[in-house]
Amino acid sequence: MLPSTLSNLLAVVLCLPVALAASLNTTTLATTGIVAATTTKTTSGVTSSLATNTTSSTSTTVKPTTTPAPTTSAVPNTTILDGPRTTNLLADIPGLYPLPNATDVVKNATLNTTDIQGDILVGMKKQLEVFYFFQINNVTSFKTKLHNIIVPKITSVLQLLDTTTQPIVCLNLAFSQTGIQTLGFNTNLGDTVFAAGQAADASNLGDPGTTNWVPTFTNTKALHGVFLLATDNQTYMDVQIQQLQYVFGTDITNLYSLEGNIRPPPYKGHEMFGYLDGIGQPAVAGFNLSPFPGQLTVSPGVILAGEPGDLGIASRPAWAKDGSFLAFRQLKQLVPEFDNFLLQVAPPISGWTQQQSADLVGARMVGRWKSGAPTDLNPTADNPSQGIDPTQNNNFDYSHPGFNLATDESHCPFAAHIRKTRPRADLNAPDNTIMRAGIPYGADVILLATVTATETASSTSNSTMERGLAFVSYQSSIADGFQFLQTVWANQPTFAPSHTPEPGWDPIIGQAGTGTRFMNGYDIQDTSLNLPLQQEFVVSRGGEYFFSPSISAIRDVLSV
Repeated sequence: MLPSTLSNLLAVVLCLPVALAASLNTTTLATTGIVAATTTKTTSGVTSSLATNTTSSTSTTVKPTTTPAPTTSAVPNTTILDGPRTTNLLADIPGLYPLPNATDVVKNATLNTTDIQGDILVGMKKQLEVFYFFQINNVTSFKTKLHNIIVPKITSVLQLLDTTTQPIVCLNLAFSQTGIQTLGFNTNLGDTVFAAGQAADASNLGDPGTTNWVPTFTNTKALHGVFLLATDNQTYMDVQIQQLQYVFGTDITNLYSLEGNIRPPPYKGHEMFGYLDGIGQPAVAGFNLSPFPGQLTVSPGVILAGEPGDLGIASRPAWAKDGSFLAFRQLKQLVPEFDNFLLQVAPPISGWTQQQSADLVGARMVGRWKSGAPTDLNPTADNPSQGIDPTQNNNFDYSHPGFNLATDESHCPFAAHIRKTRPRADLNAPDNTIMRAGIPYGADVILLATVTATETASSTSNSTMERGLAFVSYQSSIADGFQFLQTVWANQPTFAPSHTPEPGWDPIIGQAGTGTRFMNGYDIQDTSLNLPLQQEFVVSRGGEYFFSPSISAIRDVLSV
């Protein structure tokens, strides 16, 4: 047991109850490796590791050029993380489905939402998020601190449903296959794609090698896990990161961090090309109790391991229940190049400006106008009021009276991004559904609403101002979820089957390795025409596959 003065100090530093702080013995304390936090900001918006670590390799953070984290050698004051919270941690984004009422979810009692990590079912409503990728150096000490200090802080789904129960910073945690093995578990989780890792999947996903990948994602043996931290205030985030590093010290190495931010008004909820994102999320039975018109309802086991509908349930250990496989991809977006491409290929339309025609081509490539309104319901003009109305913006299935579903592209091209990734009437495939939880990232996301004047003039992205989407999807099977959507639907020019003309690639995320791509149906005046896609406007910077265990699995299995 520690002296009362030291116990009180640890209680402040680690946000622990005094009794728990006092229970830490001197041996445990000696292995904490608490080190001073330091930050080095460069002009490119790349930030070095926020903690001095004698065992670390070079670690970087891609984050907006905002005020850097405080530089201090003193013990961080973490009392601001104690709350209470008075404003919603999550963003209210018009057009996205609202989260269910916490009381209703508890009464329904289908899912144990106190044990499911919060990010899995919440979706794309976060305002500020850091993905903190790490390597475990001292397994015994890491597990002790994870069990005693971090587990009580892991945020559940139920906590996020009400402002009064939300933490100041949401903390979630996921492990790679090598991370789980490092913790001492060689258990087969029943997902061979997860077990092999994303680097081994790069060619299959259509990536033209790993040359463009962030180096951390190519060294899968070193990447053991990721902390997902979300809040609404940069100071809160900085303090939370400092706290993590004071807790673990040299027990872990921060290999890489990526910071994402919701875009400023009027682009809140929109990705970097400008389109409202996160609209078509599924309703998970037992959680989303009142599905909206057109919303696909899926069994909980499509997203959560061990629940009804999990096709791999027989091959998983009991502790995997209510966990979910996390597919992370850092997707760089070439915004000025994309905008210029639309202007160059937009066909002349009588009475329309070139920009209006370009906007239509973009909408047909995505399947939605920038407002979120679907082209299937609005084939020639945007409908902003519909785009922000969740009772309307998904109430379609590509079928129309008097039109042949297999040949009609007048409303929406077969290859449009949202049609490729959720076929609706083209193919009923609820088992191939994911829950998305990504967020935009990039140096300009806070300071600039769009691209810079120099980039616009040259139609070329500034290499020092990378922007894009930190893509996250959750599913009970990566092979049936993210990997399937990418390889079988987005990357296959013949999908959806039995459609004429041949659809082509998903023009937004479809990849052909080093080959060439096309999409059919881009020109509303002649939908038989193909559009050559000689450049990818979304460039893979790599990623990794993780497993987000239930809170009880981390507490009772992985950290003991």
